[in-house]
Amino acid sequence: MAQALVVIDIQNEYFPGGAIPLPGAERAAGQAAQTIEAARAAGIPVVHVRHEEPDSNEWFVPGSEGAQTHPAVAPAEGEPVVVKHHPNSFLQTDLAQRLGALGASRIAFCGMMTSMCVDATVRAAADLGLDPVLVDDACAAPDLEHRGKRVPSDEVHAAFCAALSDEIATVLRTSDFASGPTDA
Repeated sequence: MAQALVVIDIQNEYFPGGAIPLPGAERAAGQAAQTIEAARAAGIPVVHVRHEEPDSNEWFVPGSEGAQTHPAVAPAEGEPVVVKHHPNSFLQTDLAQRLGALGASRIAFCGMMTSMCVDATVRAAADLGLDPVLVDDACAAPDLEHRGKRVPSDEVHAAFCAALSDEIATVLRTSDFASGPTDA
């Protein structure tokens, strides 16, 4: 089964100094870099996704430093970058066509934010009939609040990963992906 790795929104906005710094962003980017290296070593194509907000002057402003891919996961020569404007990386982009052209049906995902763009994209992949794999330790989530209750980022992340692992996606750690991505 042909595979690909999709790296979602690991952009400067999510790191210290960015508009939306996430707890654990550095750790997740380090794990994502290892996942990318394992994919490259195994000959698995890597596709990068970058979010932009054309009407924003706060975050993900096209051309801004914050909207750029974080250096830890920079695309290699020839690796495509898909620019999106919605949480779902497939919505109004050519991501599905790119993956189809690669013949990839098992798609591994990592990135930011677990509770927004990663979740929306992994669910969309399943809806499209793809076989999604989530590399969960190569993702980061924000702290959230619901009805006055603060939900820490690690609990947000765990809840979304648990939900996705319930018949939506296979959930792996970077070490599992790196030890055998073709058997994921």
